[in-house]
Amino acid sequence: MKNGAAMNSTATTAMPDLGTPSLHSGGANAVKRTQGKADRSQLLVTGLKWLLLAVLLLGLAGPLVFILMQAVLTPEGRWAGLQPFTALFSNINFLPMLGRSLWVSFSTALVTVPLAYIFAYALQRTCIPLKPVWRGIGLLPLLAPSLLPGIALIYLFGNQGLFKEWMDGSIYGFWGILLGEVFYTFPHALMILLSALSQADGRLYDAAAAMGSSRWRTFKSVTLPATRYGIFGAFCLVFTLTITDFGVPKIVGGAYSVLAVEAYKAVVGQQQFGRGALIGLLLLVPAVLTFAVDAWLQRRQRAQMSSRSESYVPRPDWRRDGANLMAVTILAAAILIMIAVAIGASLVKLWPYNLQLTLQHYDFDNMDGGGWLAYWNSLRLACGTSIAGTLVIFTGAWLMEKTRGPALLGPMLRFLCFLPMAVPGLVLGLGTLLFFNHPANPFNFLYGTMALLVVCSVVHFYTTAHLTAVTALKQLDPEFEAASLSLKVPLLKTFVRITVPLCLPALLEIFRYLFVSSMTTVSAVIFLYRPDTVLASVAVLNMDDAGDVGPAAAMSTLILLTSAAASLLMHAAGSRWIARAQAWRGARAH
Repeated sequence: MKNGAAMNSTATTAMPDLGTPSLHSGGANAVKRTQGKADRSQLLVTGLKWLLLAVLLLGLAGPLVFILMQAVLTPEGRWAGLQPFTALFSNINFLPMLGRSLWVSFSTALVTVPLAYIFAYALQRTCIPLKPVWRGIGLLPLLAPSLLPGIALIYLFGNQGLFKEWMDGSIYGFWGILLGEVFYTFPHALMILLSALSQADGRLYDAAAAMGSSRWRTFKSVTLPATRYGIFGAFCLVFTLTITDFGVPKIVGGAYSVLAVEAYKAVVGQQQFGRGALIGLLLLVPAVLTFAVDAWLQRRQRAQMSSRSESYVPRPDWRRDGANLMAVTILAAAILIMIAVAIGASLVKLWPYNLQLTLQHYDFDNMDGGGWLAYWNSLRLACGTSIAGTLVIFTGAWLMEKTRGPALLGPMLRFLCFLPMAVPGLVLGLGTLLFFNHPANPFNFLYGTMALLVVCSVVHFYTTAHLTAVTALKQLDPEFEAASLSLKVPLLKTFVRITVPLCLPALLEIFRYLFVSSMTTVSAVIFLYRPDTVLASVAVLNMDDAGDVGPAAAMSTLILLTSAAASLLMHAAGSRWIARAQAWRGARAH
């Protein structure tokens, strides 16, 4: 009994105090005041939901509606019907360009997904050493802008590249885009496949071994069918990322024109907003279709682990582990070579003729592209997006998952929260340009400001962060909110004192994701900056256009190192904050 009393006392002192009202201290007046606070709390919750809806309509629905209007209306505002689409498709160069875009996207997915599967399989289903190191290397391209692989490929296989004989000077075109996109999309596919391979029922593998099944047959009959949805999801994601990316094709595409680069040229180079909007809508089609098919397959997927399942633990096998270690080493070496070449080229005078070390490429103020201002602007954008985005996205997820409100409001919010996943960054950026630059828009004053860049970035990365928050919130027992309601404690007080500390790991993950993504993004912000709000990722593109490839490599390196340093810093600081905020877990355990 003493131990039980001690545990109850510890739990009581460790858990945050909700501020339960006493019926004996204030009598009936205290109860009325408490009831009034609860009613005001519910009104505040409903008001916050409507405010979230307004923000999503302004930052997402408005731009999408305007890009649709720009595509189907004449400059005078009259209905144009199918005439713009007919004119676009009748252009002698358009259908070949569409075919090239589809082919390079399909080829990239066909190459990237098997490579990522091999890498993920080695990390999850073998006993190779140094798994955290290999995992970190595999995810390293997430910290770099999509322009970096294009620059590295020029230094490796370009006209003055180290291995120019291998490509015979043909790096500019299909093969350059393919190699660059494989580097860019590899970590995205890897994350999906790591999740798909993370769980397995060990009984199936024991049964296969007992029946004398070969390793290859077990893989075909057990492992591959269990991960087919993850494979298709990775394929859809890689295809969508490739067809909507213009960073790699802009650097090494050469005469191999694709849709994303054509949309950029139509808006920036030719001021043909209607043509850019039409191409943007076409880029939206494959993204929406792959998103819809993937969602349909996810609903058909069955759980791989049941209450009777036994976790699969791989046993050492020198042949399997040796082969997988060799494959992981080769893939990791390819990633590190690309990054090392970009970093090395930024530190020498003239690659590959004069390899004397220098920092002249980091003198951005004497280069075209925006100078050091672009780098500091990117830091401002990353900090603003991560702070505002974490606050809005996590609070919005909590409002949707843990509170009640008008019946129609919930489905509308859920739809708008998932919609950004199917909208390419280039399409969102172009729609934001058309919407906020319109003279009749009362928010026109935001155009060209850092605030609009923050809004666009938050919307662009909303879905992934929202899913992270929802996953964490679903792990919390609904009794927290039920107890708050029964005790007449305001919901917001419960949110601040209970929910936030419990979900601190997810909050830090959202913060890190938004920071890194904002540092490296190009497509969503390429149409929205002004000379005083130019960003580092955009400066890389501008410097490459001006022929300053060395400074472009230097700025890409700076973005990579900043993202890596921020991730490590947040991990170190986050571990300490989590230990302090969740110390009550250890207290209850003892």
